Amino acid sequence: MNSKLLKKILIVDDEQSILKSLSYALKTDGVEVLACSEIEQAEEALESTRFDLVITDIRMSGVNGIEGLELLTYVRDRYHSEVIIMTGYGTEEMEAEAYRRGALCYFRKPVDLGDLVKKVAEIGIPVKNTFTG
Repeated sequence: MNSKLLKKILIVDDEQSILKSLSYALKTDGVEVLACSEIEQAEEALESTRFDLVITDIRMSGVNGIEGLELLTYVRDRYHSEVIIMTGYGTEEMEAEAYRRGALCYFRKPVDLGDLVKKVAEIGIPVKNTFTG
């Protein structure tokens, strides 16, 4: 496939099971998925690759618990990529802040895979037919 047409997704979460399941669900013909378990890995990837979509957890194993929101701001300001936020520790205030910073969507864990895949398809990234019903 022509690399110009290749869509790229970056997934950032410190839970390996989530990285694996989302990578499996989103990797298809024409879509490349990179999974990172640390914010530092994600920042390095962003320096060298333009992603069409970043899916990130808010709370990683860092100190302040809002690493995903900081990554959201970084990605939206520098790369203008779409960002989907996920969290298992969300509050209404955190959700409002995510949208204020430009999140495309905000999911509470456990994330409904069908809903997430539908949102990915809505922004023009190819998805597997098994998830679109």
